Amino acid sequence: MAANENIIEIEHLKKYYKDVKAVDDITFSVKKGEFFAFLGVNGAGKSTTISILCGEEKRTFGSVKIEGEDIEQQPFSARGKLGVVFQNSVLDGALTLAENLRCRAALYNISGDEYAARLNELCALFDLKDLLSRPVGKLSGGQRRRADIARALLHRPSILILDEPTTGLDPQTRKSVWEAVHAIRKVRGTTVFLTTHYMEEAADADRVVILDKGKILADATPLELKNAYTGDFITLYHANEEELRACGIRAERVGEALRIEVKNTAEATALILRHPQLFTDYEIVKGKMDDVFLNVTGKRGENV
Repeated sequence: MAANENIIEIEHLKKYYKDVKAVDDITFSVKKGEFFAFLGVNGAGKSTTISILCGEEKRTFGSVKIEGEDIEQQPFSARGKLGVVFQNSVLDGALTLAENLRCRAALYNISGDEYAARLNELCALFDLKDLLSRPVGKLSGGQRRRADIARALLHRPSILILDEPTTGLDPQTRKSVWEAVHAIRKVRGTTVFLTTHYMEEAADADRVVILDKGKILADATPLELKNAYTGDFITLYHANEEELRACGIRAERVGEALRIEVKNTAEATALILRHPQLFTDYEIVKGKMDDVFLNVTGKRGENV
């Protein structure tokens, strides 16, 4: 498969439950090696789409293909290309991590030297070697999450589906989980399909699709979405609010700073050049992905 070809192709997908249109005629694709973010509020159709993609639900209409194979016509081959990390861990807490991983490997007839090689690779990537003899139930949240991802990757799938993988984790642990995910992308070129509660996790994606009420509302890169749905912000430090008002500049106070919203970087630059005496300590930033999500759906990102 060429680098620019699609690894996932979904065309006119529909899933209806009597009068409920959970997924209502959506079409999108994911390229091989892409980091793809699939966002939407609860009930938007994300979980239903993923269930169909994983072969757990039957579609009402449309086409779902993985590396050219229809998920319903060639279910075992297509599903074998997927590794899935669910929001809730599926590891057995009473078993050690090594026992969990060996059981997973057995499902794919991976044993002997092949299993040992894959286990060593995953232990190195996810820092699991010292955890192998510990019961999974005694692992911390971050350790268990890394173990969940390693479990999903044992059979070397082409696609890693991460369904809200960092929910409930502290910022430092979320960072370590993402370092591990990006490491596997670099080593294997694995395609990552993400759903997340944290909008800024989607800021690093190659492409973002935003879903609402079963329909796609936006499909673009994070930068394109920020340019289309948010402005830029100038944050001023040690500024005089009265001087800004005298120059006709509206600003809102954010903590000890003042923030000015502008359409884009060009407008920010023009404003600074007109009033250089006001801009002695400042920074310019683009709107956040949470702002994008709010403006696209009218709902805060925390509700996804």
